[in-house]
Formats: sequence, C-alpha cells, structure tokens
Amino acid sequence: MHSLVGDLVLVRFAAQRDGLLHRRLYNALRQAILDKSLAPQTRLPASRDLAAQLGISRNSVITVYEQLLAEGYVTSRQGSGTWVAQTLPDNVFHPQACGNALSQPAAVPAFSRRGQQLLDNISASPSQWGAFIPGVPDVSAFPHQRFSKIQARISRRPAPRQLTYSNNGGSPALQQALVEYLRVARSVNCNAEQILIVEGVHQAIDLVTRMLTNPGDRAWIEEPSYWGIRHILQMNDVTLCPVDVDQAGMNPPETVDENPRLIFVTPSHQYPLGPVMSLERRQRLLNVAARQPCWIVEDDYDSEFRFSGQPIPALQGLVPDAPVIYIGTFSKTLYPGLRLGYLVLPPALAESFRKAHAELYRSGHSLIQTALAEFIETGQYSAHIRRMRLLYSKRRALLCQLITQAFGPQALNDFNDNAGLHLVLHLPGKADDVAIAAHANARGILVRALSRYYVGSKKRRGLLMGFASITEEQMPEAFERLVESVRLFCPQAFIQR
Repeated sequence: MHSLVGDLVLVRFAAQRDGLLHRRLYNALRQAILDKSLAPQTRLPASRDLAAQLGISRNSVITVYEQLLAEGYVTSRQGSGTWVAQTLPDNVFHPQACGNALSQPAAVPAFSRRGQQLLDNISASPSQWGAFIPGVPDVSAFPHQRFSKIQARISRRPAPRQLTYSNNGGSPALQQALVEYLRVARSVNCNAEQILIVEGVHQAIDLVTRMLTNPGDRAWIEEPSYWGIRHILQMNDVTLCPVDVDQAGMNPPETVDENPRLIFVTPSHQYPLGPVMSLERRQRLLNVAARQPCWIVEDDYDSEFRFSGQPIPALQGLVPDAPVIYIGTFSKTLYPGLRLGYLVLPPALAESFRKAHAELYRSGHSLIQTALAEFIETGQYSAHIRRMRLLYSKRRALLCQLITQAFGPQALNDFNDNAGLHLVLHLPGKADDVAIAAHANARGILVRALSRYYVGSKKRRGLLMGFASITEEQMPEAFERLVESVRLFCPQAFIQR
C-alpha cells in the first residue's frame, strides 16, 4: 500500500550512497527519526508495503525493522505494526552516535533592516478571540447556516471562470452589489469598474503603497494610528509623518513644508481614539490633496456600527471626483477569517490597479464572493448588521457602566464616540499601560496598550477594550480580572472613595 511515510523513506533511501540496500534503508529511517521527520508515535509502513514501494526484498525491510527495534528507535506490538518510539535511546544525544544529526546549524543570511524592524515591533495578538480584544466581531452570531446554503447551491455547478484566477478585480456580482450597497449606506459614488476586491485592509494598503509611492516618499498618518498601516508603509520604505488627532479628527497643518504622497485617515470613526472628523476638517483635507496633489486613503473599517445619531457619510462622496481611495472590509461586519475587503478607486487608477493586483496576488475566491453578492442583494447583509448593531449597543453600554463604576466617568476617553467595536479606557499620564496590558493578556484578558499606537514621544496612556466578542453574562467577571491588573500597576486610576 502506497503511503506518505513511504514516500519520505523513499526520498531518504534514494539519497543514501552506501552500496548495501539494508544499510541504506537503516540510515534513511534512523536519520528521519532523529531529525523528527518521522515524529514519535508515527506508524511505519508494513514491511511488505515498504518493500514494494522501495523495490527491495521484504527480508531487507524486516532486517532493518528488527535492528531499529533492538536499538530502541521503534516499538512493535503484535498485530498493531511498528511505531517510532516515544522516547529515543540515550546514546542518540551523543555527537559520535548522531554523526551529522546534531552538527552546528549553517549560518543564514540576516534579515533585511525593514524585516528586522517589523519583527521587533510585532503587535498582532497571538489570540484573536476572547474578552476585550479590540476590533473582532462576534463571529458566533453570523448566520452561518443561511450563508452556507447559498454557497452550497452556487458550488454545485460553478462556471469555469469561477474556478480560475481572477483578473477582473473580483466577482462582477459582488462588485455590482457593493455599488448599490455603498451608495445607500455610505454615500459612496462609484461604478462596478472602480471596485477591486482584495483580501482585507492590509492587502489593500500594501497595493496602494506599492503603486503610488517610491522609497523615501512621505505619507501622513494619524497620531495615534493603526499599527498595521505603519508597518506596511515602513516595509515599503515610506517616511511616516504623524499628524495629531483631536476631538474633530486629524488636524492637518495649514501650511505644508514637504508634500505628502498619501494621506491615511479614518474619518468616520478614528482608530484608535474614536472621534468623527468634522466637516471643516474634511474639506481642509480635500483641499490639501487637491493642491499637492496627493491621494487620500480613507479606511472606513467599522462605519456600520454607530449606536446613536445619523450615519456619517464617507469622505469619498463629499465632492465629485474626490482624490480619495476608499477602503472597506467585511472583517468587522461578518468575520475576519473571510479575508474579503474592497477598494473603491478613482477612475484614473482603477484599470491599472486591477492589472497590478492580478499580477501580484493572483486573486480568487470567486465562489464565496458570488455567494456574498447574493447575501447582500437579498437584504440579508443589512439585516445582519441591524441585528449586530443592537447586540453591540447593549454590550457597549454595559462596558461603559463597568468602567465608570470602577474608575469614574473621566476614565472614558474624551474622544470616544458612540460607535465602533471598542472603547478606550483612559489611564493617568504616568501609568504603564504596556505592563498592564501584558499582565492582563497573560490572564486571558486581551486588551491593548494605547501608547503603542503612537509614533512620537508624546503619548496618551490607556487600554483599548473591545466589547463585540464577549457576552453580557461573561463581561463582569472578565472586567474584574482586568481591574486586578490595573490595580497592581496603577492604583491611582481608581475612584477615590
């Protein structure tokens, strides 16, 4: 019987240069066991099957198995075959017994400066689900069964074009569905040819940066801002120019010494502080982009979740032919593992971006994109957002109550708007929010330190707290664990009773 283990042994067997077949097989198996290519408790092929796969006699295989058994590399039980031993014999740890198995590893080239900088500033949480993780929706509340039925029906008889690489910017059905949805929900003006489907915001920003900047070009970013944007810009050798955020959003300077090539903003709900960019600031930003000229990149990451007041229209639709590249995502409205987002590109960029995206990323997922188009067109997407808005509103209100009771009303950040999937818990200026977050994370409370979202030395201290992926029943107990971490490092944060 052909097996994957047999394939591995065949490759190792063919690489041996000893003339004796049984010795070649012995060395191949022993080395594979020592370097863990054959992990403990791996079942070896039956002697008859391995002999047929290698083209040698069964007696040679039996001889080798018996030798390995005698030396303690494998175990054998009557009727259950031969298995790699759980514990190897002591002498395999001696250099003279292992030959080259434990030799010093070969030197490898160093990482690039950009690569090492990225590794030194890793910010993504190892866990992406749990109490108070920011930016993660309640993935358990998604109507998986209804969506799966749409997928199953579409998958029964897929067209050939749905199973090959996509070079037209994504599923035409999804592009058209987004045109209608964005026009109504976000006041975005576009046609289907301007929409490019991507695998999330990170890929969108990477493509924009590669296509529109040269090494050394400048980009305005919000201060503070999402670390993911900063890392992508730095990996593309773009110079970061932080622009302060206040209660009216990014505050662009009146005069510009050096022209930016790109301006990154989150005007509908600034990340991470939360203010909405005022109309005056939006107009000023559009004027800056028109004078330079440069492109504004509008990240509309969770604009669907406003819990009071009127929806905030997108910057893209504020004036005709706005110099705005609009980025949207389904990670917050549906679930992050879907890995679907989109760019709404100015007409002058659309065709070139579509070609570049196909060349760089070889996009696909046409079937799931088509299913999502139907999910949107039939109104199920909007209905899901309405349900989640009500659910998140209740969770947000409870978290606000818990924060106020423990820390006082001043602990709710000045800029927090009644929107989004997270709050900022404000801490005193000298608080070590990094230490608090690390201690809480170790106890399963996945908050993030606000100070890590700043580029400059002037930092606000606080904790980003998501409320979407924790139920109201679970929230009080999890919050008490966070309180213990804050009390340990910053007792002055509490209400003085």
